[in-house]
Parts: sequence; C-alpha cells; structure tokens
Amino acid sequence: MYILAIESSCDETSCSIVKNGCVDVSTVILSQIDIHTNFGGVVPEIASRHHLKNITMVIEECLKKANFTMDNIDAIAITYGPGLIGSLLVGVEAAKTLAFIYNKPLIPVHHIAGHIYANNLCKKMEYPLIALVVSGGHTELVYMKDEYEFEKLGETLDDAVGESYDKVARVIGVGYPGGPVIDKMAKIGIHEYNLPIPLNDDSYNFSFSGLKSAVINLAHNYDQKGIKLNKENLAKSFQDVVVETITKKTIKALKDKNVNRLIIAGGVAANSGIRENLKKECENNKIECSYPELKYCTDNASMIGAAAYYAYKKGITADSSLNARSSVKLS
Repeated sequence: MYILAIESSCDETSCSIVKNGCVDVSTVILSQIDIHTNFGGVVPEIASRHHLKNITMVIEECLKKANFTMDNIDAIAITYGPGLIGSLLVGVEAAKTLAFIYNKPLIPVHHIAGHIYANNLCKKMEYPLIALVVSGGHTELVYMKDEYEFEKLGETLDDAVGESYDKVARVIGVGYPGGPVIDKMAKIGIHEYNLPIPLNDDSYNFSFSGLKSAVINLAHNYDQKGIKLNKENLAKSFQDVVVETITKKTIKALKDKNVNRLIIAGGVAANSGIRENLKKECENNKIECSYPELKYCTDNASMIGAAAYYAYKKGITADSSLNARSSVKLS
C-alpha cells in the first residue's frame, strides 16, 4: 500500500510516499528555518504563507523523485493537528483536494502519532511499549498496549522541552533554533550553576517554565553584577537538569507499567545528552531503547505516512468535512 502523506503543522512543508508503513519511498522537505531565524522563532502568519506558496511544488517533486503518478497512490494522509492552525489548514486543504480529485481515501493523522511511528521507518515497533515524545511543542509519555492504541500517561504542564531550549539559547545569545547549539555547548561545558529540578514529584508530568525562568534570572543577576557568565557551563548545567528530569520520569513509567521497551520520538530526540543518558539507564534496567534516524526526528511527512498505514488498518478515515485542529488529544 502506497500512501502519499503531507505534513505542514509548523514551518516545514513536507510530502512523502510511504510503502506499508515502514518503507520511505520518497520524501521532500522544504524548511523555513532560514526565514524564521531572523525573527528568533516561528512566525505563524509567515509560515502559513510559505506553505501556501510551496506545497504544490513539494508534492510534485515528491512524485517525480519516486517516479510515481497519482495512479500509483492508494491513499492520502495528512497531519490535521495539533500545530499552527494556519499552517495546518494549507496541508489539510491540499490533501482533501487530492483525495477528492483522484478518489482516494483520506487518512487523518495526529502529529504525535506521526512522531511515534517515525520509529517504524527504522525498526519494526513491538508492543507493549512506552513512547517518550520530546519536541518543540510537546513533551509527553505515551503507553501503547498494541498497534495504534495510545494512552497518555503524562505531559508538560507549561513549556515543552524544545521550546525551553530555544528560550535558553536566546538568553545565552546563540540564536535560533537553539536546541542543537545548546547540546553542542553542553558537551564542552561543566556543571557549574545550581538550577532547580522542575516538578520533582512522582507524577509522569513535566514542567520546564521554572527552569527556564531560573536561567533567565541567573543571566540577569550576573549581568547586573558585571560578572561574566560561562555560556558552555550554563548550557551543561541546564541540559543536565533536563536530562535528569526526563530520564527519571521515563524510567518510572516503564517500571510502573512493567514495560521493557522504550522509543524516543520528536525533534528533541536528536539531542545527544537525552539519547545517551536514556540508553545508559535502559541498559542498566534491561530495557530495550530505540529511536529513529536523525532525519526522521524533526517534522517530516514520512512519519505521517508510516502512522497512516496503521490508522487505515484500524478503519480510520475522513471525508471532506475534515478540519485542522490547533489542539487535539491523542487517542
């Protein structure tokens, strides 16, 4: 089964053709990072405008790259939420149009489900498992008893971990996107600054606003006193707290649910500190840990095509009334 998938939830315009939920036949991603870097973050109106400008070309290029026509496609998949509403609408309308013109089934996919199933493009997912989803807009722990069954155990109560990385990067003055830069700086820094461990309790929920505020206040106080802040050491101190928090709650969820499989998903899954620490803790606890290739961590349509295959097997389809949702529960 060949599924043409479209992803436009934030600032990447992407189209993929995925075979049987596990083979990436063709993928095209047009990123807007260079555009939004000038503003220090994604500007929703600009993002949607560029999606509108480029989506047709991206779809055509994806088909050309695979040497396919629409006759070779069995179904159309689309991210319908959550995300930036203007960006989502461009993708949803494009997918509905293709499904209508070519009389193909339309498969709606939750963005988080897509991130989770990015793992299936690299290694066949086995159940039960716990999925840790860490990205610019999400920090969640999801329990999957079986195929395409989601139970959210915990989530961030305020800032997502990726968003916190970007804000800390802005305070340090290293630009946008900040996550990869902070990760590199942390490798050469030492843990010098005492920062609070956020939401240090027995729940599966996360909170990063207090940690972010602590970094901002620390930088402000040093500036007021004329003391030079060591950026690498601050990056290391910040990342150590993030890694400790995420690792502690993830391992707790695995033990409480008596599950020995963990998958890491989302853009922040590319963070070496989080990957290495979780892998080490999983080895110590005899838990199988896996994560997708770096190219499948950030937003891409191949992950949507992978998830759509299993959604379709569950009988999940949509009609022309499908609408974009800026906020929608994973279920």
